[in-house]
Amino acid sequence: MAQSAAPAATDALPEWDLSDLYPAPDSPALAGDLARAGADAKAFRARWEGKLSGLAGSALAAALREYEALQDLLGRIMSYAQLVHSRAISDETVGRFYQTTQEKVTDITSELLFFTLELNRIEEDALQAKLADPALAAYGPWIRDTRAFRPHQLSDEAERLLHDKSVAGRASWIRLYDETLAGLRFPVDGRDLTMAEVLNLLSDRDGALRRKAADCLGRVLGDQGRLFALVTNTLAKDKEVEDRWRGFPRPISARKLSNFVEDEVVDALVTATREAYPRLTHRYYRLKARWFGVDQLDHWDRNAPLPDDEDRVIPWPQARDTVLDAYAHFSPEMADIGRRFFEAPWIDAPVRPGKASGAFAHPTVPSAHPYLLLNYQGKTRDVMTLAHELGHGVHQVLAAGQGALMADTPLTLAETASVFGEMLTFRSLLRAETDPRRRKVMLAAKVEDMLNTGPRQIALCDFEIRLHDARRKSELTAKEIGLLWREVQGASLGPAIRLGQGYEWYWAYIPHFIHTPFYVYAYAFGDCLVNSLYAVYEGAAEGFAAKYLDMLRAGGSKRHRELLAPFGLDAADPAFWRRGLGVVEGMIDELERMG
Repeated sequence: MAQSAAPAATDALPEWDLSDLYPAPDSPALAGDLARAGADAKAFRARWEGKLSGLAGSALAAALREYEALQDLLGRIMSYAQLVHSRAISDETVGRFYQTTQEKVTDITSELLFFTLELNRIEEDALQAKLADPALAAYGPWIRDTRAFRPHQLSDEAERLLHDKSVAGRASWIRLYDETLAGLRFPVDGRDLTMAEVLNLLSDRDGALRRKAADCLGRVLGDQGRLFALVTNTLAKDKEVEDRWRGFPRPISARKLSNFVEDEVVDALVTATREAYPRLTHRYYRLKARWFGVDQLDHWDRNAPLPDDEDRVIPWPQARDTVLDAYAHFSPEMADIGRRFFEAPWIDAPVRPGKASGAFAHPTVPSAHPYLLLNYQGKTRDVMTLAHELGHGVHQVLAAGQGALMADTPLTLAETASVFGEMLTFRSLLRAETDPRRRKVMLAAKVEDMLNTGPRQIALCDFEIRLHDARRKSELTAKEIGLLWREVQGASLGPAIRLGQGYEWYWAYIPHFIHTPFYVYAYAFGDCLVNSLYAVYEGAAEGFAAKYLDMLRAGGSKRHRELLAPFGLDAADPAFWRRGLGVVEGMIDELERMG
């Protein structure tokens, strides 16, 4: 039924128009901006190199304004190349355009590298004197965050070498991974499916089809296992070398610093989540197995729809209205911003061969606007993904006022708006549903989403920690990586999930491990934070929405303590994480009472 109805859900899906950035890859406008950026970068270096420490605060602020304008221009160019590439990763011509653009931008930014290195060498007392100037003080948060990396800064020559070689090193390995993954096809029942399509079948109503999809996924990934293992080993070693030179004590340390989250905060989150596995994942999957009339679920049934789930296919207009109505119930302003993404061609939703799998919201630059990439196939989870990515998009629009240097937020806080958008949408759907059977299905689906956002992401983080620790001793074979994956996933999922043959290759399709090591704990951070934040919202008087939007407008100008203080929340308090996880536990309690 779902497959026959699917075309109606995916007819006339929106595709983005990137002409707000550039008309085409070969356009004179793009070539002109590249030439202008190159010339401006050389002029900037000639004007300011070697002089920052002697500048008055107003003059340093003037230099920063020039630097910010260059970052916006270069960000526009690189964002366009990334977005073009994400729609056609398997296209050789597009790949060449992406690589060439990346190389040109790397050459240009090499001219700018001196600026932050030199800024970090200014003595603290001298810098504080300069910051007394209001023009420079406006950049205070960015200067603070830039100088947080001072203890790990290398010599100018070493920094320039790492910068220049990145385009032929790490970036090239990432491109190899992306193009290999995008080029894979998964033959199921006579159709050659993309990665997005085969993953979608793992939540199909037909159990036999789920098994075929799971077997095919494992087999095709396994056929490329040696390549994926080589990419993973190489990038892990590359990270270990740089971490060692920079003096980071643990593989995860650099990511924590870039997220501006203290060690004890992340450690408390990870510890609290691990301790909650028996009360959360183990208990829920045991309950789900019982609903299916078995003692154990096979791994391909983990995300299966419940027996009572009608598995309704949701057309795109309904998905759009569902999300925007939920946003509007919370804040009309938030819905108005979200509506712009649908009225303008800022969303690319269809599944197509060669397109990046999964979903993302690309902020581009403050002088433009974000774009959303989805692979919409009409499932309830796809609606939640839309709510998630639109939350990112709204956040990025609101934060754009901070400018090119301070609009971006750390990953941990970036996931807050997206997960909050999901929660608003879920609560809106639940309020509108009166059928007890449907409410149970919806609650179970939300619990699964929260388990995938919280405990699963901590398990992925555990896998990364153990993989990078092991790689510091020696290269790992593809089989060893697979065994490590099964061990960590088995511990997190619990005894009610049976991990069958082929599952040992599922680590290979998770791009965060390759693109952004140790990104994944940010999802759990955001999920727990939103659970606590939503509890405050439910008990709050008027004014919560305004404070929430102000938090999003702050972009990267404030750290998590400052942002959460107006809500009476503190992520450094271990009870904060237990309270967030307790929300999920309470939902599982409710499902158990439903029987």
